[in-house]
Amino acid sequence: MISNFPLGDMSVETFLRDYWQKKPLLIRNAFPDFEPPVSADELAGLACEDDVESRLVLQNAGGTNWELENGPFSDERFSSLPASHWTLLVQAVDHWVPEANALLEQFRFIPSWRIDDLMISYATKGGGVGPHYDNYDVFLIQASGQRRWEIGGIFGEDSPRRDDTPVMILPEWDAQETFILNPGDMLYVPPRLGHNGTAESDNCMTYSVGFRAPSHADILRQFTDYVGEQLKSETRYSDPDLTLQSSPGQILQTDIEKVRSIMTTYLNEPDLLENWFGEYMTEQKYPEQSGPSEDAELYAVEVLTEYLEDGGLLYRSEGSRFAYREKQDGGAVLFVNGIACEISPDSVDFARALCDLPAISAIDVPTREAQEVVTELYNMEALYGEE
Repeated sequence: MISNFPLGDMSVETFLRDYWQKKPLLIRNAFPDFEPPVSADELAGLACEDDVESRLVLQNAGGTNWELENGPFSDERFSSLPASHWTLLVQAVDHWVPEANALLEQFRFIPSWRIDDLMISYATKGGGVGPHYDNYDVFLIQASGQRRWEIGGIFGEDSPRRDDTPVMILPEWDAQETFILNPGDMLYVPPRLGHNGTAESDNCMTYSVGFRAPSHADILRQFTDYVGEQLKSETRYSDPDLTLQSSPGQILQTDIEKVRSIMTTYLNEPDLLENWFGEYMTEQKYPEQSGPSEDAELYAVEVLTEYLEDGGLLYRSEGSRFAYREKQDGGAVLFVNGIACEISPDSVDFARALCDLPAISAIDVPTREAQEVVTELYNMEALYGEE
């Protein structure tokens, strides 16, 4: 586990107790001498790629008109942009740049399965996306240039918003606090807190570390779909104890209790909810990009084991998600990219190391079972080596 957290003199315990999902926090010089792992030109290059999610937000100087364009973009589009008041946003840069992915290691004081991605924005002077709110936590790291951040009140779905713009903008905006962030500074913003960032200079780059926060609607919908896919069509509502009732149109409380019992049966079934949640929270952000390439070479257990024994290291692939849960029998379930794998008690330390350490070596893979799992993960390109 990492030992240095970007919280300045504040302890992680204090941050989690007093600020996490409660109130914003500005940390000056959170990343001393910060060197952005992605330059502006490299960011523009990513935005030209078909597989990369990117957006351009343009506004007029008065902030009355907004335009939104979705990538991929061409070099000619960038050369035709105005001198100011535009922003390029590139999503999930950690999926494509190992150095950007390494930055997320600094935020593993939050469970890793909660981390979504690293978005990078580049803005010219006056550029921004307007006052808005997010339904998730975000750490905003100033990488280069200056950005002015305004913090407002708490907002939700019922809050007024402009319906004449392609981006979500809060029309009733009253800034309560204002900060100017310099390179290395970081601002934490909890969910639903209104915020508005405006570039105070050209070459303004901001790194946004966002977190996964599935809605209750998504949780219920995804779990019921997961359960439903495993049930036979013959498994149905039944009432063999049915008796004559005075009003045939009435739904009795006993009928409702039967339905409630159906729900609780699956919620209480051992491992069902636990395994669904692990698979759900490790699904890749872009599942269509997962899996080995067509020309990928498959390796045998002995080859990977020899590589590790010769001092090689294995790393989690950018964009892959790992988590595990411990079981009452002493074993564990390892979750990788939405797939569950049973782990025996002898290999639980391996599963923990695989999920927690930046890289694993031979000492972390002591059992045959662990070697087989590592080989399978390597062949599905969830792990990669130094060569």
